[in-house]
Amino acid sequence: MDIVVTIKEIKGACPTYKVGDSFVLKAGYQLVSDVPVCMHGLAALMPYYNALRVSEPAAWGLAGKADKSKAYVQCPDPSCHTGGGTVIFEISTVEASD
Repeated sequence: MDIVVTIKEIKGACPTYKVGDSFVLKAGYQLVSDVPVCMHGLAALMPYYNALRVSEPAAWGLAGKADKSKAYVQCPDPSCHTGGGTVIFEISTVEASD
């Protein structure tokens, strides 16, 4: 399984992402992206990315309200205090592509 991470929402002004940007974690560890990837946001994904390849988001308390097959996490930037942007990541799995 591959993990697809899509930028779902931005609270404030993120200097790296725009809504709809995405990147892929192939085979659970190979980062593939046509857009820059923020290390702060990547750190927010680190505790979950491998577990989400093999288990349901609800098992980790990350399931979406409308679509339980997708997980949601946010970057650690507290935009209301820093003037930056808090990014909401939507995480889904897809069959591995070659």
